[in-house]
Amino acid sequence: MDIGQARNDLEALMTDTVRVSRTAGQPELDPDTGEPGETPTSVVYEGPGAVLSSHGQIVVSQILGFDWLSEGAAWYRLVTPVGAPVAMPGDLVEVVEAISPDGADGRTGRTWLAEDATEASTVEICRTTRLTERITWASAAI
Repeated sequence: MDIGQARNDLEALMTDTVRVSRTAGQPELDPDTGEPGETPTSVVYEGPGAVLSSHGQIVVSQILGFDWLSEGAAWYRLVTPVGAPVAMPGDLVEVVEAISPDGADGRTGRTWLAEDATEASTVEICRTTRLTERITWASAAI
């Protein structure tokens, strides 16, 4: 297998723009309500990437011609180029812009939390991080 070619092929599939943010302090209390405000964050990475469901991970394996995630897959996984910073547990992952060949745009604005530190290996084709979808409003949980 040509690692450089596999990396290029996989990065060509990363058509979304993703943003990875990390907590950067404590939320301030609203003096009127006493409720905490938004937690401040700092952007760790914004650039090409993809958020894949389990089905999407299988499709990418078929396109590449080999099973690159045979150990089993999380329900969602963030895929970024090798040069992207390592995502840490609790980092917030958002799809800023989703470009899909069929025009589907159900990913833009959705957010996930990184479950584990970005996976590492001796030979890297991309960075992968397991995600849990973050539900931000009550009606989405029903």
